[in-house]
Amino acid sequence: MASSFIWRRRALKFAALALCAGAIAPLQAQDAKPIRLALIESMSGPFANTGEAVFRNLLWAVERVNARGGVKLPGGARFLQLDRYDSKGQNEEALSALRAAMDDGARIVLQGNSSATAAALIDAIDKNNERDPARRVLFLNYSAVDPILTNERCSFWHFRFDAHADMRVAALMEMMKDDKALKRVYLIGQDYSFGQSVLRESKRQLAEQRPDVQIVGEELHPMGRVKDFAPYASKILASGAQAVITGNWGNDLTLLVKAAREAGFNGSFYTFYGNALGAPAAIGDAGIGRVIAVADWLPNVQTPQSEAFYQSFRARFPKPSDDYVHMRMQLLIEALAQAIEKAGSVDTVAVARALESADVTLAGQRGRMRAEDHQFQQTLVVGVMDKQGSPGVKFDVEGSGYGFRVVKVIPAERAQMPTSCKMQRP
Repeated sequence: MASSFIWRRRALKFAALALCAGAIAPLQAQDAKPIRLALIESMSGPFANTGEAVFRNLLWAVERVNARGGVKLPGGARFLQLDRYDSKGQNEEALSALRAAMDDGARIVLQGNSSATAAALIDAIDKNNERDPARRVLFLNYSAVDPILTNERCSFWHFRFDAHADMRVAALMEMMKDDKALKRVYLIGQDYSFGQSVLRESKRQLAEQRPDVQIVGEELHPMGRVKDFAPYASKILASGAQAVITGNWGNDLTLLVKAAREAGFNGSFYTFYGNALGAPAAIGDAGIGRVIAVADWLPNVQTPQSEAFYQSFRARFPKPSDDYVHMRMQLLIEALAQAIEKAGSVDTVAVARALESADVTLAGQRGRMRAEDHQFQQTLVVGVMDKQGSPGVKFDVEGSGYGFRVVKVIPAERAQMPTSCKMQRP
């Protein structure tokens, strides 16, 4: 895990630089052993860009906590330390990384860019925590949005900070209800648990809320293995679809929308992740008014707090290619710091119990953890792609010249959904 060692040193260097910039930290934080956080994510392979984006977000959040002196505990403040482990996009590699992280002393694991991987980690952590109480681990999930993870397969050791797929579909339906001209849609997704759940829930909610809309195509494709989406784009075009609903992410989204544009598709894309990682640049002018994305937050949320938050991130990571900031990942680290301080220790069970009542606010965005199923509740927004400089589009995405105008704000109380979780607590 040579890369893990290098990034551990860099994370501590960043913390030291932040402290030198003016924040005053107790000597105990500088001398005490840091609290290790293990990020298990794809840092190589077809989805490496998504793993790197996560790392930047979490690193920035960790730096913020450390710059204000670290996490305050009865024995003295302690810094957070973010270590990264490459899952290579494979479940077995992720499980191997989990074992390595535990051996390195980490008791808090972070992952999200695959619901299948998240499910495997939950199973492994459940078994470990029952078998080896002295090495219990918490799992903080920022992006694995298969609804089952906080429903039938909920776990006391797992906390999700993103809205799950059904919640995101419901937010997109808020837009589709207003589009009375929409009559034909095409469903396409990655062939694994998350992609399947997006298509399943889209069909259910369309039947309930837009029974006049016909589903003219439904497609699942291998995740991360399709290099040419032209055949899929041809099917979309031939179907007569006016819109595509997709949960695709990473290169699977970028290549899909690029192929659709090149095929001459002029319909709308209703997406979970169409607002970054190359998608806007790939779509170009064809996406103006047509690409819709749902998120917990978007850079063009028009409040002074939001604008300052976004500009701070861009100052920290000025390269256009690094422009993908997630509010929920910042709230995750803030909630963790709050829980550790409330617990008064780093004991896994005590921190988990404190995290169940987490209630944090940053840059005007509030989030609270629902103890019943460990599903974070927060405001969701829906944005529509437009040219930078258009009304409501002050900021673009990744230097593309295109950004997302916020057109729907869905309060947390309306975004929440019921749960079937029957949690077993220690």
